[in-house]
Amino acid sequence: MRGQAHTLEAFVAGLLVLSGIVFALQATAVTPLSASTSNQHVGNQERAMAAGVLETTDANGSLEEAIVYWNTTPDNQDRGEFYGANATDGTAYADAPPNAFGRALDDAFGERRTAFNVVVHSFGENASLTRTWMVRMGIPSSDAVTVGRQVTLFDDATFSSPEAGNISAAAANPDRRFYASDASRDGRLFNVVEVRITVWRI
Repeated sequence: MRGQAHTLEAFVAGLLVLSGIVFALQATAVTPLSASTSNQHVGNQERAMAAGVLETTDANGSLEEAIVYWNTTPDNQDRGEFYGANATDGTAYADAPPNAFGRALDDAFGERRTAFNVVVHSFGENASLTRTWMVRMGIPSSDAVTVGRQVTLFDDATFSSPEAGNISAAAANPDRRFYASDASRDGRLFNVVEVRITVWRI
């Protein structure tokens, strides 16, 4: 009887030790940089808002207008830029663009202590990917979220800026510069671009 009691005690002690080891391995330290349910909720909310901006502006045409709000012959530069670009490090805006797409970005993020970058990706010659900054507010934080939407541009799309003419004529003119090239010179399709919004808290 006594031997059985000792065996039972040893078995229970072993279970306690094993449980302690499993608990220690599963436990993680929570630091200010640890991901939390709150941070995940904020990230999901920002992702949904960015997707909503892209979907709404694509539906009403202002996303395409922002894509072609372009200056092919800026002063003192050998490349084009978004019309009225004011960023110090390139051809982009330092804040929301001065058009309907920019107003939608401001309405979504302007009062929320939220920064955003907007980049337009397009296919160049030999299927190479070209990245053109539209808005460049800074370097995203580690918890930034990115949402993209594709927009099809056709040869007869005209610039929404004071620039004259259509995008295909500008792309074919060596004295004018447009960031996207004509991907289908034998058809109506000009290019399929993807607009990506990256959002993060500041």
